[in-house]
Amino acid sequence: MPILLMLGVTGCSSPTTADAAQTPGSTPVVKVNDKAAALVPAAVKSKGTLVFAMDASYAPFEFFDTDNTTITGFDANFSDAVAAAMGLKSQKVNTNFAAILPGLQAGKYDIGNSNFTITPEREQTVDFVPFMKSGSGLGVKKGNPEHLSMDFASLCGHHVAAQTGTVQALTDLPELTAKCVSAGKPAIDVQLFATQNDANLALSSGRVDALMADSVGVAYQGEQSNGAFELVSGPLYKPSKLGIALPKGSPLIPAVTEAVNGLIKDGTYATIAKTWKLPVETLMTPGS
Repeated sequence: MPILLMLGVTGCSSPTTADAAQTPGSTPVVKVNDKAAALVPAAVKSKGTLVFAMDASYAPFEFFDTDNTTITGFDANFSDAVAAAMGLKSQKVNTNFAAILPGLQAGKYDIGNSNFTITPEREQTVDFVPFMKSGSGLGVKKGNPEHLSMDFASLCGHHVAAQTGTVQALTDLPELTAKCVSAGKPAIDVQLFATQNDANLALSSGRVDALMADSVGVAYQGEQSNGAFELVSGPLYKPSKLGIALPKGSPLIPAVTEAVNGLIKDGTYATIAKTWKLPVETLMTPGS
């Protein structure tokens, strides 16, 4: 997803087409990873709960179920599994994506898990535990009538949406826009939205020509849009790793790292990914 992994009151929003059409996946039963549990700081072990922040507008990673209260999706299930492997419970909190990293720095959350692309800029303020590979994809109207692609020249002069705070908004689209200007072409009209749902709506309603987001999210949300938009085929833009974010130097890093690696090795991670139909090409394998 978005540049940023994610207390307060759990927020609510109106369910989108993607939300309403999706049946939430249940988290597999997870055995406590003794090594991970032994690494949990005493203060956290005493509290018994890990607080995960996420922006519940990004299916299939995190979004509200049809009750408009329960957060479901791959990241939601994986967060539950990570906490369980550490012998802890999880509390998932919805918050605006752009507020997650600052919230981690301020100590409001223990962990951010909201489809974060790992970037050098983000690594200056938070630490990451990698768990997936992905890249930016382009969502376009069904049939791609504007013949758009990740070739910057095709995007010059077009209206392209992205979610505020994401790597697409902060890095990818500015880079592509700069290429347009350097080539003497019109700049991309980048339009930013507070949530991915808002960006999706802007595309499906015709207010923008395309949207840029994590490729898996675009593909999944396009499938759930009743034909309103789709992922452009072809190479992804700047493939990179995704990760769970923690405050810089958090004492939880060793325990979370052990828990994540254990879930990858024992197959729990792959089982959750299969539930949400994530492409096998995006998944990390033991030792990767």
